[in-house]
Amino acid sequence: MADLVVIAYPDEQTAEAARKKLFEFQREYLIELGDAVVAVRQADGNVKLNQLISTTATGAASGGLWGTLIGILFLNPLLGAAVGAGAGALSGYFTDIGIDDNFIKDAASALTPGQAALCVLVRKVTADKVIPAMSAFGGTVLRTNLSSEQEAKLREGLKGGVNGAVAEP
Repeated sequence: MADLVVIAYPDEQTAEAARKKLFEFQREYLIELGDAVVAVRQADGNVKLNQLISTTATGAASGGLWGTLIGILFLNPLLGAAVGAGAGALSGYFTDIGIDDNFIKDAASALTPGQAALCVLVRKVTADKVIPAMSAFGGTVLRTNLSSEQEAKLREGLKGGVNGAVAEP
């Protein structure tokens, strides 16, 4: 079972640095991530998502390849590539993997403009090594599906941050 954690940070740079640190932990096999998205509340009130994977670009590339192959069969590979890329991009645009985008935007709506939230789907974690290192970034837990005891430990672990905790929205 995966655990979902949403942590608010004072700015996008801090959230991106925290996400980068989680990727380092993943390379060291201390954590296994299902998804890690940074949501930024912009000055106009909109929420911008910094996803790991662009499903639109992936769909366009895959569709272009398959379209070319099918186009070769019908002696028109350029038309096949164009149609395939368009269809792949469209299907990729409507595909959502990992954490639901609407959930992330809803969670990030509690942020003030300029703040960012790191939304992480954790499959496995060595918490006694990861949480103390993540405390350097500070942050405030906005949402989680952890047990009350686990959430309290996470909140306590994040309090030691050098950047200070983000005020509760």
